Amino acid sequence: MYSFKNDYSEGAHPRILSALTKSNLEQTEGYGEDCYTKKAIALLKQKIERYDIDIHLFSGGTQTNLTALSAFLRPHEAVIAPSTGHILVHETGAIEATGHKVISIEVSDGKINTTHIKAVLDAHTDEHMVKPRLVYISNPTEIGSIYTKNELEQISQLCKINNLYLYVDGARLGSALCSAENDLQMSDLGILVDAFYIGGTKNGALLGEALVICHDSLKDDFRFHMKQKGALMAKGRLLGIQFQELFEDGLYFDLAKHANKMADLLKNEISNAGYKFLTHSPTNQIFPILPNWLIEKLQVKYLFYIWTKIDSDSSVIRLVTSWATKEEAVVAFITDLKDLS
Repeated sequence: MYSFKNDYSEGAHPRILSALTKSNLEQTEGYGEDCYTKKAIALLKQKIERYDIDIHLFSGGTQTNLTALSAFLRPHEAVIAPSTGHILVHETGAIEATGHKVISIEVSDGKINTTHIKAVLDAHTDEHMVKPRLVYISNPTEIGSIYTKNELEQISQLCKINNLYLYVDGARLGSALCSAENDLQMSDLGILVDAFYIGGTKNGALLGEALVICHDSLKDDFRFHMKQKGALMAKGRLLGIQFQELFEDGLYFDLAKHANKMADLLKNEISNAGYKFLTHSPTNQIFPILPNWLIEKLQVKYLFYIWTKIDSDSSVIRLVTSWATKEEAVVAFITDLKDLS
């Protein structure tokens, strides 16, 4: 069976494994003070075009969100997030377990806009309620949509006016930045948001995310928060080596482009076969609506998630492609779908 369930089923890009093996017997400093991590951070600062930012490497996305948001917020402060947001749906209440309410915004396309934020601010008026303090968005969103530069600029401006932090979950940031419909650069994030992270786990790394803190007030004592949350790895070089390899010559973006290309191939051929989609996604996650009988037949050879039911006869499935997705597997899926149809 071939899996389209996620973009982390495979291990890591061979170049990363080679770099890890090559450095295996070297002795380095621990806890992110090694030469590889320092080089990786320098490369990221160069890519973001800001040298006054702080960058910290983590092992996973939930750990990154948990550590960052709990550090950024005071006890009475809350997070504004879309109803599909990862911190709201898929992180076991990690943020709320630290005492910070996540205010859910119902969205249709996975994206928060300024109207949503204004409505939350209007509804939270005094000290008898939690105080909205941080806006959480993902790019791409959980349903594959992306933010345009104009949309992010509008949100950023509103956040600045209302003294809100803007935080971007970038678990699949490579896919967003390499989308054919994208007009954002990584350097734009360094200007428009207060903190964001660059996902490695879902884009070729064995594990790893790079948190970028742009706002000066959020930087102090951050390594204390990391240590307290179990995020300060003794063998921190394992993360540094991977991000150095990903960003030394653009490998990170090459891998994301491949994932998007495979998703586009799936999307175009499924559309040509006459099927519609739950949402427009220009990234590496697509959500076709298929008859339940066809889904059952496809499940004999392929792994994927059933996202939601449409009615008694049809459902939405999620197909995810990755840096390692084989084109022949995509072609086989399309052929089987058409033959079965």
